[in-house]
Amino acid sequence: MSRTLRALFAGGLAVGMHAAVAQTDDAPIQRVEVTGSSIKRLATETALPITTIKASDFEKQGLTTAAEVMNTLSMNQSVTGSSQSVGSGTGGIATADLRGLGSNKTLVLLNGRRLANHPFNGSSVDLNIIPLSALERVEVLRDGASAIYGTDAIGGVINFITKRSVTGANVSVERYQPQASGAGAESRLNLSGGYGDLDKDGWNVFGVVDFHKQTALDAVDRDFSSTSVRADKGINNSSGTSQPGNFYSANGITGNPYYASGCVGKGLIKNANGTCRTDTIAYIQDIPKTQQESFLGKATFKLSEDNVATIEYLHSRSTNQSSIAPSPLTGITMTSASPYYPGGSAGVPAVAGLTGEDLTINWRTVAAGNRMGYDTSISDRLVLASEGLVGGWDYNVGLTYGVNKAASAFIGGYTNDSLMKAGVLDGTLNPFGEQSAAGTAYIDAAQLRGEYLAAKMTSIGVDGKISREIYQLPAGGVGFAIGSEFRHDKASYDVNTALASQASSSGYADAQDQAGQRNIAALYSEISVPLTKTLELSGAARYDHYNDVGGSFNPKVGLRWEASKEVLFRTSYNTGFRAPTLYDLHGPATSTFTSNSYDDPVLCPGGVAATGANPNVACNQQQYIRSGGNANLKPEKSKTFALGVVFEPFSAVSVSFDYFNIKIKDSIGTVSESTIFDNYEKYKSYFVYSADGKTLQYVNAVLDNLGEVKTSGIDTSLRWKLPRTSYGDFGFQFDGTWVHSYKYQNETGGEFVENVGVYGDNAPVFRWKHNATISWKKGPWGASFSNKYLSGYVDENDVADAYYHKVRAYSTYSLSTSYTGFKNTDLTVGIKNLFDSAPPYTNQGTTFQSGYDPRFTDPLGRTFYVKASYKF
Repeated sequence: MSRTLRALFAGGLAVGMHAAVAQTDDAPIQRVEVTGSSIKRLATETALPITTIKASDFEKQGLTTAAEVMNTLSMNQSVTGSSQSVGSGTGGIATADLRGLGSNKTLVLLNGRRLANHPFNGSSVDLNIIPLSALERVEVLRDGASAIYGTDAIGGVINFITKRSVTGANVSVERYQPQASGAGAESRLNLSGGYGDLDKDGWNVFGVVDFHKQTALDAVDRDFSSTSVRADKGINNSSGTSQPGNFYSANGITGNPYYASGCVGKGLIKNANGTCRTDTIAYIQDIPKTQQESFLGKATFKLSEDNVATIEYLHSRSTNQSSIAPSPLTGITMTSASPYYPGGSAGVPAVAGLTGEDLTINWRTVAAGNRMGYDTSISDRLVLASEGLVGGWDYNVGLTYGVNKAASAFIGGYTNDSLMKAGVLDGTLNPFGEQSAAGTAYIDAAQLRGEYLAAKMTSIGVDGKISREIYQLPAGGVGFAIGSEFRHDKASYDVNTALASQASSSGYADAQDQAGQRNIAALYSEISVPLTKTLELSGAARYDHYNDVGGSFNPKVGLRWEASKEVLFRTSYNTGFRAPTLYDLHGPATSTFTSNSYDDPVLCPGGVAATGANPNVACNQQQYIRSGGNANLKPEKSKTFALGVVFEPFSAVSVSFDYFNIKIKDSIGTVSESTIFDNYEKYKSYFVYSADGKTLQYVNAVLDNLGEVKTSGIDTSLRWKLPRTSYGDFGFQFDGTWVHSYKYQNETGGEFVENVGVYGDNAPVFRWKHNATISWKKGPWGASFSNKYLSGYVDENDVADAYYHKVRAYSTYSLSTSYTGFKNTDLTVGIKNLFDSAPPYTNQGTTFQSGYDPRFTDPLGRTFYVKASYKF
C-alpha cells in the first residue's frame, strides 16, 4: 500500500494523523498526491473538510490555552471556560462547541485517541488537560464522523497532535499583562527536552512540563461588568437577600430597618417597597484564579524498519478558585425577644407598624465573607501503542487507560444554615447590622470548610485497525480498512452529605452519591474506490453496542471529484448516534439558585405578591432550580450532509466553500430557566411547591430528550501565499462560517425556535464568525496581524419589549512581532485586543457575570505579552 493512500486513510480513520502536513513559515504550500491520480493537491483537499492550526500560530495570536485556540475556529460557536465556574459549580472545565450543538457532541482526541471526559460534566473533555506547548498542530474535522468514531462525533472532531519526537532541551517563559489593571495577568513556564534519533538510534524519548496560571479579575474592575442594575436597559438582576436583611412580618409589613437611611453598604440599592436589595456583582469575579500544571512524556522505539512502538503518558492538574457573594439565607425567624428586633435594645431602628410580630427575614451573611470555592481536576492517561506494516497490512493497535478525578471544596464564606438561623432566633446574631464579639465568634464557628464533592471517571480501552489495497482497478487500487475497539467506562459521584447538606447555597444540600458503568464495543470498516482518475468514492460503516442503552449502526458515504486541475468537489452523507453519558444517566440531582431573578408565577404573578406571600422571596428573586441525570434518556440520532468545492487557481492560492446540514432528533438537554419562568402554563409540572403551597421549593429541570435540532450553513477558507518580495514574504489566511439556520425544539413535536442572530433560550448562534491573519517574514524577523469577528444578535428579550436591544458585533485585533536573530533564542512580543475593544453590552442572565457574555468575549481588554525561548 502506498504512503499516499495511507495518508488518505489516516485522514478518515485518525483525523489526519498524516493527512495534513505541517508547514514552516517560509515553505511553499505543500501538496500531497493520492494514489489513483497524478494531480497533486493540498492536504486539506480531501473528501473531508479539515482545518489545521499550527502550533506556531498559537504564540502569534497570544493564545495561552486550548480553549483560546478553539475560540479562533469559525465553526466553534462558544467556549466554556473558567469564567463559567463562577457561581455555577462547573469545576473550572473548559470545553469546545462545534456548530453550537453542545460540547457533548464535539469529540476531542489526543493523537487520534479518545480522552476521558471530565467527571463533573461527564459529557465533555476538559481542554485544560491539553499541554499546549507540547502540540505540533490541531486538526479539526468539520464533518460528522460517527461512522468512524461512534458516539459524540456529531458536531465534528478535534484532534490535538503532539510532537512526534524532540531532541535537545528548551525552556520558555511567557507573560500576559492587561493594560487596565494587573488583575487577570497570566504567566507560563515551559520545559521540554528529548534524546535519541529515531532513524539513527532507533528510539526517542522526550518530555514536556508546563505551568500556567492566571490571577483573578473582579467584575467591578471593568466598567462594562460592574453592575447588574441598568434602569436604562430595563434590567434589575439584584437580589432581595441583603445585609442589612429585609423582613416580612406576620401582619403583612415588608421593609428594612435601614431603608430610611439610604441602604448604605456594599452593593446595596433602595427598592420601591421599602427594602434594600443587593447588586451581587459587587462581590463576584469575571475571571477566577486558575492554575494548570501538565506533563507529557513519550517514548518511541523502532521495532524494525517498518514498525514502531510508543509509550505515552499524560498527567495534568488544574485548580480553580472562585468567589461569589456571601451566602443568602431565607426563611429566618426573628421574635421580639431578640435585642436586634427593630426598635429593640440593641439600637436597630424601629419600623412603623411593627408591634412585636414575628419576622421572616432574608439575610446575606456578609460578616462570613464571600463564598469561596476551590475546584481541583486531575487527569492521568497512559497509552501503549504500536503501528507499522505486517504481511502487507498497515496496522495500528493501542491500549489506553485514563483516570480523571475532580473535587470541590468550601474554603470560606459558606456557613451552616441551621446554625445561622438558630443564632438569629436566639438573639446571638444581628441580621441587620454589625455583629457583637459573641456574634462574630458564632459565625466563625459556623463556617463550613472542606471537600463536599468528589467525582471520578475511569476509561479503559483497546483499539486496533488494519488497512491495505485489496484490489486494483484501472484508475488505481481499492483501499480497505477495518477496525474494532472495546471500552469500559466507570463513573462515580461521591457527595459529603454531612458537609454539603448544611449549606443550601452549595447546590448539593440534598444530593446523593451516584455511580454507573458500562461496556462499549464497536466494529467499523472503510473503503476507498477510485472510479476514474478524477472520481473517488468512499464509504464507511460502524456498529456500536452499549450494554446499557443498546446498539446503533451508522454508515457514511463520500464522493470526491477533481473536475480540473484547479477545481475539486467533495460531498458526504452520514448518520450519527450519541448515547447518553454516564453523567446524563446517573448524575446527582443538584439544586442551586437561578442566574437571573424571577417572579414566582404563582406567589407573585405579574410582579405583585399574592395574598399571604412573602414578596422578599416570591418577587424578583433568585429561585432554586434543580438539575441532574435522568435514567430514562434515549440516545440522540443525527443525519449530516456536506457539499464542498475547492478552487486552486494558482499553486499558492486555495479557496474552499463547504455547505453543512445537520439534523438531530431526541436531543438531550434542559429547558433554560428563562423559558420555564416565562411559560408557566406550559411548564407547570416543573414547579415544585411546599405542601401548604406557600413556598416554591425548586424548579425541576433535569436532563431530558427535548426534540429536534436542525442547522445549516457554509464554511469558507482562503489560503494565499504571496510571491516573495524584497520587503519579505507575506501570507494571508481566512476562515469564516456563515450559519443559514439553527432551529431547535424544547419538546418532541413542539414549536421550532430560530436561534441564528437571536439569543434564544441559552445563547445566540452567530450568523457570521471569522478569523483572519496576515503574516510577514524577512530573515530573522516575523510579524502577524490577526482579526477575530463575531456578528451581532438580538439580545435576551422580546421584540415587543420596551427595552429591545441588539448586541453589536464584536471585533478584536492582535499584533505580534518575533525575532530569531539571537543564538538559540526566540523572542515574541505582542498585543492582544490591540484597539482595546470592550465587550458589547448584553442583558443576558445565563451566566453570573453581567453586562457582557464571558462565553464569547474577553473582559481583559488590551493585553501586552512577551515570550522568550532558549534552546540548549
